Amino acid sequence: MEKRKYNKTLRAEKEDETRLKIVEAAMSLHGEVGPARTTISAIADRAGVQRLTVYRHFSEENELLDACLLHWLSLSPPPDPTSWRESVPEGDWGLAILSMLYHYYGETAYMWDHCYRDQESVAALHEHMTGFDAYLDMLCVDVLASLPDARRKGKMCKAVARHAVQFATWQSLSQTGVENSEMAALMDDWLHKCPVS
Repeated sequence: MEKRKYNKTLRAEKEDETRLKIVEAAMSLHGEVGPARTTISAIADRAGVQRLTVYRHFSEENELLDACLLHWLSLSPPPDPTSWRESVPEGDWGLAILSMLYHYYGETAYMWDHCYRDQESVAALHEHMTGFDAYLDMLCVDVLASLPDARRKGKMCKAVARHAVQFATWQSLSQTGVENSEMAALMDDWLHKCPVS
């Protein structure tokens, strides 16, 4: 009885290891070529398993994409709101948030670039990106909280805050050689000086 239980445990551990290898192979390929261009054959080759093994663990491609994105986000989580809510004065939230976010984008640009490019062609990815957009909306609220009341409610300031948190904004400025800290200061300054409307 004990031997059978031991063998079952070993088999389950082996299955978990194989599953993780497949997820990490997919994650690696998503970062290199993007989800839309990642094939099951390439994942199997990278993981060192047969294609059938991939299908046995993930009968639907969406399951593999979900597992891959969740694993990647667990390894590369975006800035946590408690980072500024518990330790930064509210008046400085805008600069703190944008500094953390731009540093995060700098560290993870390889993945976000492919995900934004592929989101229209991969339906399951589009759902995940919608979830990240909700996170960015939350950041906008906190960025605006650092402004005086009249400015916080202005249409222009809301538009600038939304623009400031976008990956495309970071990408565009970083390509010109602007440092993350300079970028954050620039956007924070714009928020404090944009017309109130």
